[in-house]
Formats: sequence, structure tokens, C-alpha cells
Amino acid sequence: MSTTAPDPGLVPPRARARDLGIAPGILAPGRLNAITDVPAVRVGHVTLIEGNNIRTGATAILPHDGNLYQDKVPAGVVVGNGYGKLMGSTQIVELGEIETPIVLTNTLAVPRAADAILDWTLTQPGNERALSINPLVGETNDGLLNDIRRRALTPERIRRAIEEAADGPVGEGTIGAGTGTVAFGWKGGIGTSSRRLPNSLGGYLVGVLVQANFGGVLQVLGIPVGQALGQYYLKDAIDSTADGSIMIVVATDAPLSDRNLTRLARRALAGLARTGAAMSNGSGDYVLAFSTAAEVRRTPERRSQVAAIADLPNDQISPLFQAVIEATEEAIYNALFTATGLTGFNHKRVEALPIDEVVGLLRLQSE
Repeated sequence: MSTTAPDPGLVPPRARARDLGIAPGILAPGRLNAITDVPAVRVGHVTLIEGNNIRTGATAILPHDGNLYQDKVPAGVVVGNGYGKLMGSTQIVELGEIETPIVLTNTLAVPRAADAILDWTLTQPGNERALSINPLVGETNDGLLNDIRRRALTPERIRRAIEEAADGPVGEGTIGAGTGTVAFGWKGGIGTSSRRLPNSLGGYLVGVLVQANFGGVLQVLGIPVGQALGQYYLKDAIDSTADGSIMIVVATDAPLSDRNLTRLARRALAGLARTGAAMSNGSGDYVLAFSTAAEVRRTPERRSQVAAIADLPNDQISPLFQAVIEATEEAIYNALFTATGLTGFNHKRVEALPIDEVVGLLRLQSE
């Protein structure tokens, strides 16, 4: 059977970073401190926990709740380290737009996630004549906790994440595409955060969602937590916690061109670096960024003729860069702080980040 909660009944809910006073940056979060603070964005999860060995899932992000194939959104993509399988990325580079939901899942489920996207898109009213669709699928490898070779996720299961995507609070931690992930040697997962610019700077929102499954030397607010807790990359010269991947999805309601969305995506890597990521040879570090602003959507009318499209000027984009750096950093913290320890494939267990010890270290540094 499948379930939406890991080790049900065995672990209490865990706190988000901000609930514990860990609030990176200078900008205020949105109302939910989630990617869904950005108007129109929807998120859905499907979590698959079966028997002793299946620990996996999928997470879908919809840029808006309309027909994505008809009303495409401008987008950019950036690769920090390319050891990964980001299906559909070359068309984003070429055309600067997204036309399907974004699905995050495990490495060997990428083709099945693409099938789910295709099945869903082809059935949308208005797409009866669609002959070419660019499904967008990102992945990280959950093979430590999940029997990934079983390929337990089917297109039908993954499609549920698309169909059930909604606005409002976003599930975090050991859920969806984060079910079997590991970060910095502790249990990783899904994390999200947002930032709102002051009205004097446009009042725009930037939201980030991450699938955290990477390694390095964990830092929280600049404090070397990984070293203090004795778990980090290159400890005893053993390369054991560096490889892995992270998918970072950035949404904003600022009217940006695909060029400036690519620039925005690049700054998310600075937020990743703040957490101590190693970005190693075996890590796939990818950022997708899109705008939900109605005035920049690639509608059929705008694609059929010369059209005027809004474009925030370069001189006004720097505050958005700050916002995405802060939101990415906090989203990664949330993935770690909300994730619950999990036992999986071949009886392997990955413990959750010890929150009390982390908070204690931060307090000690502030005294």
C-alpha cells in the first residue's frame, strides 16, 4: 500500500527553521513562507512507502492552474553541476518557456514522470491538436533508502501529484520526491520558502521549492553545524556524504524575461552555497525559474503576432536576486528541519537532523 506519511504514528511533527528562530536574510517571507505564496502556483505530492524497501515519491509544481500548454510561462534554467537528468531542459534554454507541469522524482522514474505529464497534458481541453510536448522532469537519486531498481512509481501514481496539486501550505520533509532523499548525511526532503519585496521595490514575491539530496559541510546561518556534530564531507578523508543532487524550483510574480529568469536562477546557487553544499563531481545541482505574471505569459495570441510584453528592467532586478538567495537557503533548512528519520532499503536507516543540538550550537555562538 502507499501512504503519505513516513513511519506513520512513530514520529511527531518537526518544526520549520523559522519556528525555531532560524530566519536567514533581511527580507520578510510571504504569508505561508512557501512557493505557493506566488499567485497561481500549485504543488502536489505523491508518497510511496511499501513494505521494507520502497521509499520514494513525486512532487509536481504547476506554474498556474490554467492550460499550461496554451499559456506557457517564461523560464530559465541554470546548471551548477550537471550530473543529473533534467528532462526538457534544452527546450527551455532554446525557447525560454515552460509548457507543462514540473515534476520532481527519483532518477529511474524520470521516463514514467514524463509519461504522466504527457498523459495529463494531452487530455486538457484545447490540446486536441498537440503533436509536440516538452515534459519537464527533474530528479535526485533516492537509491540509499529506496529500492530504486524496482521502479515502483508508475505514470498513474505520478499523475496523482499533478491532479492533486493545490495552493496553500506545502508539505515538507519526508514527503513526495523527498521521501527517500538524504542531505549532508541526515534525512533530506522537500523544503520551501518565500520572500516578499517591500512595496517601494515593487512588492514582488519570490518562492522556492527544493528537493534536497546532496552533501557537503552543513552550515546554518554561517555556523559549521556539520563539523560540530561530526558529520561532514571529507571527514577522515572519506568521500561519503558529498555526492547527490538538488533540484531548486523558483517562482516569481515579477514580470521577467527568460533572460532575467536565467539570471535569477543563477543566484539561487548562492543560497545553496550558504548551506555548505560541496557541489561535487557526482552531484546534479539544477535551478529552474519561471514567472507567473499574466503580462509575460506566452499566450496563443502573443505567439501568433508581434506583441508588447512587460519586462522588469535590469536596474530593478537586484532585490529579486537577494530574495532568491535567502529563500533558497531557508528552503534547504526547512527540508532538513522537517524531515523525519527513515528506515528503508536493506534495513538502512538515515536519522533526522538533531534539531535540539543545532539550536543549542546556534545559541552558543550567539552568546
